Amino acid sequence: MIIVAILMTAFAAMAQEGKTQVIDKVVAVVGKNIILQSDIESQYIQYRMQGSIEGSSSAMRCAILEELLFQKLMLNQAEMDSIVVTDAEVDVELNRRITELIGRAGSQEKLESIFNKTMAEIKDELRRLVKEKTLQDRVRADILNGVTVAPAEVKAFYRSLPDDSIPMVDTEYEIMQIVKRPPVSVDEKLAVKDQLYQIRKRILEGESSFSAMAVLYSEDPGSARKGGELGFTGRGEFAPEFEVVAFNLKDGEISEVVETQFGFHIIQLIERRDDYVNCRHILMTPKVPVEALEKAQADLDSAAMLIRNGDMTFEEACKKFSDDDSKTNGGYIVNPIEGGYRITISEIQELGEYPSFGEFKNLAFVISKLNVGEVSSPLPMTTNDGKDAFRLVMVKKKVDAHKATLENDYSRIQTWAMNQKNQTVIKNWIRSKAKKAFIRIDEDFADCDFQFQWQ
Repeated sequence: MIIVAILMTAFAAMAQEGKTQVIDKVVAVVGKNIILQSDIESQYIQYRMQGSIEGSSSAMRCAILEELLFQKLMLNQAEMDSIVVTDAEVDVELNRRITELIGRAGSQEKLESIFNKTMAEIKDELRRLVKEKTLQDRVRADILNGVTVAPAEVKAFYRSLPDDSIPMVDTEYEIMQIVKRPPVSVDEKLAVKDQLYQIRKRILEGESSFSAMAVLYSEDPGSARKGGELGFTGRGEFAPEFEVVAFNLKDGEISEVVETQFGFHIIQLIERRDDYVNCRHILMTPKVPVEALEKAQADLDSAAMLIRNGDMTFEEACKKFSDDDSKTNGGYIVNPIEGGYRITISEIQELGEYPSFGEFKNLAFVISKLNVGEVSSPLPMTTNDGKDAFRLVMVKKKVDAHKATLENDYSRIQTWAMNQKNQTVIKNWIRSKAKKAFIRIDEDFADCDFQFQWQ
C-alpha cells in the first residue's frame, strides 16, 4: 500500500542519527541542492537494519546516491518550473504522516521514545523532508501525466516475460459479507449531546481550556493527547458537516455541537490560512446498547441458518439483511489496493493495520479457517467509520497460488505493465534532464557503476 515507504525510511534514519557518528561532507550537487555523506549513511544503516543489502557495501552506497540524485533532480526541476508548495500544504501532509506514524508506534509517547525527541522536534526535522517529498511528487506526477497502457500493451508485456520470470500470485480469495449495524438509541444520542453542551459551557465560562477538556473527554485518540488539535487540513478531508462549520468559524470561536458519521463534536478554530484550517475538536460517540448488539448477532444467526439450509443464497440474504454499502454488489468486499474482488491474506493483514480500513481487522484469521462456500458464525467487527457491528463472511471463491495468467490476473498484470511503462518514461526523463542540469559528484564515488550518465 499504502505509500509511506520513502518517508518511513527517512524517519527511521533520523532515529539512528543520534546513535551513529558520521563525518559529514557534500558528496554531490544538483543545481542548488546538495547531497551529504550523512544522507547516504543514514539510508545505508536503515537498509542494513532491514536486511535489504545485496552485494558490496560500496555498490549499495552508489545505488543510494543515484536514487538521491534523481530526487534532487526533481527538486531542481520543481524550482525551474516554479512549482510552489505552501506552508499550509506541508502542515497538512506532515500531520497526516505524524498521525500514521503514531498509529504504527502505538502512541505519541512511544514515537517520541523511538526518535528520542519531542514531538515538536520530530515535526521540525521532518518538515523539510515532507516539503521536498511533496515537490518531488508534483514533478513525478507531471512526468507521468497522460501515461496509460492499452489492452494490447498489457498482452504484449505479459508475452514478453520469460516463462521463468512470470510472477507468482499468492492465494487469492473472493469474500462476501453481510453486515448488521445496530442503531444508536435517541436517548443515547441526546445524552452525549448534553454532555458536550456542558463541556462547551465550562470552556466558555473559563472554568477550563478547550485543550484540557479535549485531553480529558475526547474519544479521538489521535488528537486528544494533543489537546484536540488536528493540524492544518484542507477542504475535502473532513466529514462534510464538520467542514462546513470549521471553515465558517472565526479564530478562537467554539462551535455548537456538530453531528457527523463519527459522532458528535464541538470545534474550536485555531487559525485559518486560505483554504486550510487548524482546529481543535472534542469527539464523543454514542454507544450502541448491548441489547442492540445482541439482536444484531441473533439476526445474523438466523440469516446464517437460512443460507446453510439452502432456503436463501448468500446474495439474497445480503440484500435482505445487510446494512452495509457492499450489499449493492452482492456483498463482495472490494480490494482497495488492486481493485476488483480478489484479495490475498497478506493484503488483508496490511489493510487491517489501518483504522480507516476497519472491516479488514482480524479478517485474515477468519478467512484462513473457512472453506469455500462455508458461512462463518456472526463475528464482531468495527466498521470503517469506527462503529460496532456484527457480520457474516463467506469465501465465495479461492484461487490457489499460481503463475500469473491473462485470464485470471489481468488487473494485476495491467498494474505491472503500467509500472514498467512509468519506469521507462522516468528513465527517459532522467537522461534528458541530467544532460542540462548542473551536477557535480565527489571523486570518492568516481568508480560507481551508475545506470545514468550524471556528469
